[in-house]
Amino acid sequence: MMLAGGCAVGPNYRRPAATAPQVFKEPPPEGWKEAQPNAGTIRGKWWEIYNDPQLNALEEQVSISNQNVLAAAAQYREARDAVRIARSGLFPTATTSPAVTNQRTPATLTNQPKAAYQTTYDLPVDVSYQADVWGSIRRNLTASYANAQASAADLENARLSFQAELAEFYFELHGLDGDTDLLQRTVKVYEEYLKLTQDRFELGVASGADVAQAKTQLDTTRAQLIDLGVQRTQFEHAIAILIGKPPAELSIPAMVLKTPPPAVPIGVPSALLERRPDIAASERQVAAANEQIGIAKAAFFPSLLLSATGGFESASFSTWLSWPSRFWAVGPQLAETLFDAGKRRGQLDSARAAYDVTVANYRQTSLTAFQQVEDNLAALRILEQEAAAEDAAVADAEESLAISTDQYKQGIATYLQVITAQAFALQDEKAAVDILTRRMTASVLLIEALGGGWDASQLPTRTEILANSK
Repeated sequence: MMLAGGCAVGPNYRRPAATAPQVFKEPPPEGWKEAQPNAGTIRGKWWEIYNDPQLNALEEQVSISNQNVLAAAAQYREARDAVRIARSGLFPTATTSPAVTNQRTPATLTNQPKAAYQTTYDLPVDVSYQADVWGSIRRNLTASYANAQASAADLENARLSFQAELAEFYFELHGLDGDTDLLQRTVKVYEEYLKLTQDRFELGVASGADVAQAKTQLDTTRAQLIDLGVQRTQFEHAIAILIGKPPAELSIPAMVLKTPPPAVPIGVPSALLERRPDIAASERQVAAANEQIGIAKAAFFPSLLLSATGGFESASFSTWLSWPSRFWAVGPQLAETLFDAGKRRGQLDSARAAYDVTVANYRQTSLTAFQQVEDNLAALRILEQEAAAEDAAVADAEESLAISTDQYKQGIATYLQVITAQAFALQDEKAAVDILTRRMTASVLLIEALGGGWDASQLPTRTEILANSK
């Protein structure tokens, strides 16, 4: 027992350092407040901050029916079962192999006139135990726990990624609804302008060129309106796949986006390392790789196997299970590799290199997380300013169109001036619709970059992993 509880060789795990700035470079948009560490998280179902019942209903189906999420869940269950497999190494293994053997011994071997026949009845029980003298089994178990936690974080990251992708597609789809609504209204206006030019042509105060230009503009806008249907159906189909349904089973009613994105609690940068499931998964992979170094080091030391065999053996069935038929054997066994041409040294160096890989991946994942937060903070701040400028441009374009139209009716301006003003007005109004769509998708991407309300405290503990794997 003293040998079995021996010391573990190899490095003790310490979480690698990752650079975290004191504050984010990009300030939040106007009106947003930078939350304190304990308040800088999104509570519950993050998509509910948009107050959209239809979006809520779609998001609920991602965890239930999305096939990629279900695959990640199955991989997590597989990792939990690997813990049970590794944990079994801490206990003895007992096997039995009952046998009834009928044996013929040739007369040439016994110097008897006839061959000898013998029936043997065996009921052995073998018990073996690999003593964990150098901690190899315990380190393998610790690595399995870390891998299971990494798989749990991967599951949460997959769930968050597909939920965010759904929300992004949802807002882009309704952004197209805004474009459709704009073009539908524009078509009606252009039809009125075409009627105006036709009436003026019949009165002899407008040329046929004016009528042709009005028709061209109307037909072009109608074509643009029809073309939007292609993109919208593609987004609708993509959303159907995200919730695990065939495209034919989902139809999303049209809706025009009107409200700007809600404020998102940002928190301090250092908290981001605990709020991202992909960072947590990378850190747990570092922990698992650290244990592999200890396992590789343990291979340099001898292994101790404790074994015992006992049971009943007899040449007669009637005495097979009798006390005189008992037998047993017990004893330890040491095994040590004397020469392997550098194999163990190579395995140790390989484990160290693999550990360095996971550390670099962890730090790169952390840096990428900070970049994504900064990118979307900047996008939201700049798009808010652009939206204000675009609203002013829309007002100016509408005023310019009204003036040009009035001048055309009075005969002091050409229809080309009207068309030019109409093109600017349509361009600015469409830009305003698209900016709102971009603001909504940027807010979704910011929430995803912040971890979607998840934090490392939600990783399953060792007790939970074992309990859920039974």
